[in-house]
Amino acid sequence: MALYVQKFGGTSVGTPERIEAVAEQVIQTVHAGHKVVVVVSAMAGETNRLLGLAHQIDNRPATRELDMLAASGEQVSIALLAMALIKRGHPAVSLLADQIGILTDNKFSRARILSVGTERLWQELEQGHIVIAAGFQGRDIEGNITTLGRGGSDTTAVALAAALKADECQIFTDVDGIYSIDPRICPDALRLPSIDASSMLELASLGAKVLHSRSVEYAVMHQVPVRVLSSFRPDQGTLVCYEDHSMSVAAVTGLACQAGEVWLELNELSSELHIALLKEFARLAIETDMLKVQYAPSGLVQMQFSLNQNDLNTVEDICNELKKKQNFTLQSRKSLGKLSIVGIGLKSNPVITATVFEQLQLLAVQVVAVSCAEIKLSIVVPEAELNKVAVALHSALLGSVN
Repeated sequence: MALYVQKFGGTSVGTPERIEAVAEQVIQTVHAGHKVVVVVSAMAGETNRLLGLAHQIDNRPATRELDMLAASGEQVSIALLAMALIKRGHPAVSLLADQIGILTDNKFSRARILSVGTERLWQELEQGHIVIAAGFQGRDIEGNITTLGRGGSDTTAVALAAALKADECQIFTDVDGIYSIDPRICPDALRLPSIDASSMLELASLGAKVLHSRSVEYAVMHQVPVRVLSSFRPDQGTLVCYEDHSMSVAAVTGLACQAGEVWLELNELSSELHIALLKEFARLAIETDMLKVQYAPSGLVQMQFSLNQNDLNTVEDICNELKKKQNFTLQSRKSLGKLSIVGIGLKSNPVITATVFEQLQLLAVQVVAVSCAEIKLSIVVPEAELNKVAVALHSALLGSVN
């Protein structure tokens, strides 16, 4: 008998009919002799509806209350799925994160899981119950409801699998695995039967939306076996694995696209303000990428980095406060997209870098910035050019290098 944690996203539980189908799928696992904990997102569109209501009241709603509101979507879907299972003669119980004991920090809307209680989960499982757990949410040490940010249900599922030492965490989505690129962008995308965890982490953090990056971080930290599967058709999906990979494997694993990027350049920062700025980013969990830092002989600092446009106002507010201590310049370029190539030995492989820059020249694309490391090569271009660049590079790299 194995223990599986199965996660179903908003599309998978988007209608009562789909919830009934998920119930049948869960029952198949039970009939095979396994114990199951199911993690469920809110029904498709529900979180956006709730956030829309909040913004009708206040353009900048209080973050604590926003989390209280947003977390209510999962309460509906877990109860409906439990009802569907009970109707079929299978004892089930729905549990909110607070009832399970999922403890987070207090960063509302982007909280991180600190610990997971297992006593209630094991109690229900040992009584023969199918546990339906609310994804996306937790509580902080003061008892406040928190949410984990977009894609947070993936993180909930992995965290429960780690705490329970489950045999596998199965993420059911509307696609049948991890692809070398988003198949909606490139019809020649290749489904990967397996992917090493380091490559998956890079792809997830760089815009590939099948798995949330924090869920992969958690999986790597706790060595949780994760498999991505389709909710709508049986398949083996893609297994995220932890075996060592030699340099003989394909150099390029996949490409990730991220629209809505901003390129920021800060000049004439004192070293003290430079450090203060980075500390504020850490405190507010603001994620930057492609960070470049240069020190002038005068001791002043220049910083350049990419940023999601949703965080731009916050960064500008931070900079305006810091300017009260010492003046510096801030320039931003908006409406950009970031394409990231993920693999092994990218920086030291001249064939890959030559192919990338040759394609960029042929496409006559304006390149804003390039950053290259051994496992990631990122390019910032105008957002309108992003998909065109992605298709061309996918064809050139995965058709010739591998």
